[in-house]
Amino acid sequence: MSSQKPPRPRRPKPDGGPLRLGSPRPRLRLVGLALTLVMLAFGIRLLQVQAVGADSYTEQAAINRYVTVELSAERGDITDRNGQALATTVDAYDITADPLLFSEEESGIPDAPERAAALLAPILGRDEAELAALLDDPESRYALLARQQTPQTWRQIQDVRANLAEQAAKGTGQQVLSGVFAVENPKRSYPNDELAASVLGFVNAEGQGGGGLEAQLEEQLRGEDGEIRYAQSGGRRVPTAGEEEQPAVPGLDIELTLDRDVQWAAQNAIAEQVEASEADSGYVVVQDTVTGEILALASAPGYDPNDIASADASGLGNPALEDAYELGSTSKVITMAAVLEEQAATTGTHVTVPNRLPRADRSFADHVNHETLYLTLAGVLAHSSNIGTILAAEELGDTQAEANEILHSYLGAFGFGRPTGLGFPGETAGILADPEDWNSSQQYTIPFGQGLSVNAVQAASVYSTIANGGERVTPSLVRGATGADGQYEPAPAPERERVVSEETAEDVTRMLETVVVDEEGTGSAARIPGYRVAGKTGTSNRVDPETGVYDGYTSSFAGFAPADEPRLTVYCAVQNPTEGAYTGSEVCGPVFNEVMRFSLAALEIPPTGEEFAGLPVTFDPDA
Repeated sequence: MSSQKPPRPRRPKPDGGPLRLGSPRPRLRLVGLALTLVMLAFGIRLLQVQAVGADSYTEQAAINRYVTVELSAERGDITDRNGQALATTVDAYDITADPLLFSEEESGIPDAPERAAALLAPILGRDEAELAALLDDPESRYALLARQQTPQTWRQIQDVRANLAEQAAKGTGQQVLSGVFAVENPKRSYPNDELAASVLGFVNAEGQGGGGLEAQLEEQLRGEDGEIRYAQSGGRRVPTAGEEEQPAVPGLDIELTLDRDVQWAAQNAIAEQVEASEADSGYVVVQDTVTGEILALASAPGYDPNDIASADASGLGNPALEDAYELGSTSKVITMAAVLEEQAATTGTHVTVPNRLPRADRSFADHVNHETLYLTLAGVLAHSSNIGTILAAEELGDTQAEANEILHSYLGAFGFGRPTGLGFPGETAGILADPEDWNSSQQYTIPFGQGLSVNAVQAASVYSTIANGGERVTPSLVRGATGADGQYEPAPAPERERVVSEETAEDVTRMLETVVVDEEGTGSAARIPGYRVAGKTGTSNRVDPETGVYDGYTSSFAGFAPADEPRLTVYCAVQNPTEGAYTGSEVCGPVFNEVMRFSLAALEIPPTGEEFAGLPVTFDPDA
């Protein structure tokens, strides 16, 4: 029996033919084609990302990662002539934000701007809705929330943000302040409060000079802003990611001609007198007679530039340069200088002064009724006689028109009717009409200081010109500037202009000394033991700036010392004193005395050894 199994019968194919295995190649080709297409798509996309669209994607990444912040330049300091700070800067921060980081897409918080504003408003003292509006602007990358906040304010924000971060880590809150930043932006500070505020001016909310020298010297003081671009993550700076910085260039440090101590003495004296006299205002100018430098430019009432919001807007200027007023008898010194320079008279020329002088359509008088006086030209000035001054001025020309022309030329040469040269914002040049336009009254009132207007610095400059031997030196307030490199650059030398001869200046000086030393002179209040003082009083009718008519008085006193070797000019004017006396000798004489005494001592100017008895002031008509 055989052991082999019989063969299994084959299942016939449906068509009756034999069965065969299928080939895998078509399917492999299909899979390979699919994989090729996928890789091709990835390759094309990779090419697009890395080559074609690389810049675009880099830019988009940078938008989300990098922040550009402006670096404010540190404003230059302003100091007095001895380096004492009058205006400086202190640490402060601008509180800024990146609005994009408050969008729902970036923060994951639908109401992030509103929630952040609610936290920041009480700290920054700003309206909550205004802050929310600044933060709800995802198209912007920069919003200024508050300017020049104290370091304490920024620490408050940091504390709140740290608390929010802690709550977020515990899952009990959300961090909504990650997009808030602080940028150093030093704040302007005036360490002496009101001292010299009318000169310094102030810096406004935008960080720009809003008045005074802060505005005039804005370009030099402000410097040049820079910027920094750095990486951030989660609202925090990434120090290792690299940064680009264009440093800010600090502004120049400006050195003024002012002396802080002399400024204080002048400001204190005029403030007390304005208050005691219940006057509208007052000013004091102290000037170096040799250099023309202004050592003090004080006015009252004043203001504190550290608190502009509380100041009266009408008092933010500098009235010593902005107010135009009729200075009265202190202007008689110009008429006397003109008469002497033109050799129309001498200090001893006899002048018969009646009680009334009819001219044009009116009768002129002196400040008090008197019998006929027999005065020398020096006596006319000592007694401050309007009539005597008119008579002297008439000697300037063969006709009144010629006399007017000559007097006008001297008024202009002494600085009336033109800017002082300080270039101060809002400064007035005063009012000095052409001589052909003087009316019948002005041609007689202008010689004694009515019918023309000046500012206080112009008035002071007249006396400095006489004290300086007849040469006018353009007044100055800036001595020089120091740059970021430490280099000091002195201010340009002031212009000098010969107005009258040295001989005339010496004669006028002796006449002004006589005003002070003579028992009948009007300037006795200016006497200072040990010093020879030259000076002149002024009491003029005042034009009310609101009504345009005469109402009240302007009281003034001008002079210099030591008269034999002049160093300092002091000028005082008080507008509309209403309590007590109103004459220049009584209102401004004491102010002049106080300020001059202090200044002589502070600047260590020695007293003179010789006394001056004064020039003859009267003559005997029967001699």
